[in-house]
Amino acid sequence: MTTILVADDDQDIADLISLHLEKEGLHSVKVYNGKEALHAIHSQHIDLAILDIMMPEMDGYEVVQKIREQYYLPVIFLSAKASDLDKITGLVMGADDYMVKPFNPMELVARVQAQLRRSKLIDYSMGKNEIISGGLVLNADERTVKLYGESIELTPKEFDILYLLASYPNKVFSTENIFQNVWGEAYYGGSNTVMVHIRGLRKKLKEDGNKNKFIKTVWGIGYKFNG
Repeated sequence: MTTILVADDDQDIADLISLHLEKEGLHSVKVYNGKEALHAIHSQHIDLAILDIMMPEMDGYEVVQKIREQYYLPVIFLSAKASDLDKITGLVMGADDYMVKPFNPMELVARVQAQLRRSKLIDYSMGKNEIISGGLVLNADERTVKLYGESIELTPKEFDILYLLASYPNKVFSTENIFQNVWGEAYYGGSNTVMVHIRGLRKKLKEDGNKNKFIKTVWGIGYKFNG
């Protein structure tokens, strides 16, 4: 059975989310602070986590950082923090999606199902298991990246974007193409999300802002991997 972790210090919200998940045949585990959330992930199989940000003991940002050290399960932030900066911060920290309170429970369940489909449908057989290009080595089986022998820590979405582009060197992907392939859902103005992740990738790959070595911007269209 698919198990969803619901972590929110407001018990009424956690109960509401759990009720709607159960209606769709999804088992839920409810916790009420960050430390309990991390313990649940370490102690049992969790397919996806819904995390509040402002939780006691350990906030959602710290929880998602800890998750990304060991796991690739999808994470959705559900928070009252509604500014664009809050959303961008959540995505950069490693979340796969971000939804603002107050929220429509049915939309949340739809986003959960979209992320679950994406996690099950990722098939890296479209490219090589290992891609080597100019000092960059990507291993799809281990989901690791090395740059001139040094390990580079990427978020799951950063890895997915880089592997997608590197699998088809010199092919131009529009931001819409990237969003649909990596997030696995319809594109509704997700260009900013893609741009934020590309920026994070370039920083971690130590690329000069004007002479990007691996990821090249094709102005007015999108991005390509220099193969």
